[in-house]
Amino acid sequence: MIKNFLAVILTSLTCLSCNSQQAANGVNNKTQDDAYTTKSGKQVTFTFIKHASLEIKYDGLSIQVDPVTKLPPETDYNKFSKAAFILVTHEHFDHFDKDAIATLSDNNTQVVLNKRCSEMLGKGKAMNNGETLKLRNDITIEAVPAYNTTHDHLQFHPKGRDNGYVLNLDGLRIYIAGDTEDIPEMANLKDIDIAFLPCNQPYTMTPEQLAKAAKMFKPKVLYPYHYSDTPVEQINTLLNGTGIEVKIRALK
Repeated sequence: MIKNFLAVILTSLTCLSCNSQQAANGVNNKTQDDAYTTKSGKQVTFTFIKHASLEIKYDGLSIQVDPVTKLPPETDYNKFSKAAFILVTHEHFDHFDKDAIATLSDNNTQVVLNKRCSEMLGKGKAMNNGETLKLRNDITIEAVPAYNTTHDHLQFHPKGRDNGYVLNLDGLRIYIAGDTEDIPEMANLKDIDIAFLPCNQPYTMTPEQLAKAAKMFKPKVLYPYHYSDTPVEQINTLLNGTGIEVKIRALK
């Protein structure tokens, strides 16, 4: 019994050592999944890859959001399923990666992006702010504004260039904000079940701005993402009493 117990402890310590070494080497081997259910009972699963990169699985389909390979920790997209849809918010290196898109694509993959990224990629469905696209009978996507409002930050994400997206999967409404500040258009968002809001300076929002943004449209569940070294744990305090469930995941 004692020998078995010691063997379990030794194995656990070895695994911890391996995981620590992999993290030190910048290898992205750890992901976490959260699952939700649509109105008709279908499952939607989120895999939190890193930073602004997500995989959404729904009804046998893989939907990739802003896939990038080289941003640490590097991601091997050969280990993922080919994507039915790839969503790209804008052209910055931590959101737009031609190689990742190529790795995830087959002949049936549809790439949805803003106009500038469509020009750079040479293909894909370009969407402007305010446009809605039906991807399937039970899947629609709306491109919404994403931009900076702080005076000396306007050059990072000018108004009208980039996209956020509202993805509707069988009635489950998912807001992927892209790189943005707490813009007034967020007050027009309705019935958002799950929201991903960015939180890092000087490019996107402070925790206080993020909390203000969330209060505009009150998603049921909020994931801070794209947060680098921002202490996003304080968002829980800032949104205390609002009824918004804040979930912190590995999306630095």
